[in-house]
Amino acid sequence: MKKNSKVVEYNRWGYIFLIPFFVVYLIFQFIPLATTIYNSFFENYRAGLKQIGPNFVGLANFRTILSNPDMWLYAKNTMIMWIGGFIPQIIFSLLLGAWFTDPSLRLKCQRFFKTVIYLPNLIMASAFAMLFFALFADSGPINSMLMQLGIFKSAYKFMSHAGSVRTLVAFMNFIMWFGNTTILLMAGMMGIDQSLFEAAQVDGATATQIFWKITLPLLRPILVYTLITSLIGGLQMFDVPQILTNGTGDPARSSMTLIMYLNKHLFSKNFGMGGALSVILFIVTGILSMLVFKFTNSGEASGQKRRAHD
Repeated sequence: MKKNSKVVEYNRWGYIFLIPFFVVYLIFQFIPLATTIYNSFFENYRAGLKQIGPNFVGLANFRTILSNPDMWLYAKNTMIMWIGGFIPQIIFSLLLGAWFTDPSLRLKCQRFFKTVIYLPNLIMASAFAMLFFALFADSGPINSMLMQLGIFKSAYKFMSHAGSVRTLVAFMNFIMWFGNTTILLMAGMMGIDQSLFEAAQVDGATATQIFWKITLPLLRPILVYTLITSLIGGLQMFDVPQILTNGTGDPARSSMTLIMYLNKHLFSKNFGMGGALSVILFIVTGILSMLVFKFTNSGEASGQKRRAHD
């Protein structure tokens, strides 16, 4: 009986320590989520000084958003800029991770270089966007350098071309996040049993073959986690294009993202449309994350079956 009473007492302390987490989650996560879903079914906005609603309209807000062609344009913009930043990010991070974790290279000052590549992740995205806005302005240092080198005769208007604005946004996302991705991949690589590499080297495998046949397959869980978190972050892309284009998404709304579109509804206090768009993004994020997880897991399962058959 005394032993059971001690177990119950220990369990009680565990529940007590969990209370702050549940309180914070309830206040800052669950209640806002429930309120957003509730508002999505109501007509609730301001027209001048007049408040319209809240009036229950069912799924009308969802139909309005999904039938709006701008919604699909902004979704395309978001995915283009996310893919443009994620592909070089994952390639560069894999190369750096393999470089830093290779014991045969015996690199010096590893801690210094790891700190340097992680530093951009600590800079606020708004400050980063303001820096790039100043660098690539019509009278900025980049244009001055290009004209002095004779590449352009006059200043190139980076903010007036869809390709250059999207490239800048993708490049900034790449610079800010490749350090974090590198650290994650390095942790995964360092957790791989070194005897596997030694056995492959004894069998005559090259460094490239070891990377593709051993390192990359064993990194699959980390890669899936990186892909899903990056996808969620990409769908939530806001601060960099917002500041870089002063909230306009110019030129011709080619850099307007879904969250910038949501922000316009919230700024105009159209809480019904904002709530409906938030719910749509929540569902889309969940579906895409599940598809990525299922696709990568099915690939891993088929690979294991093939190896077992061999």
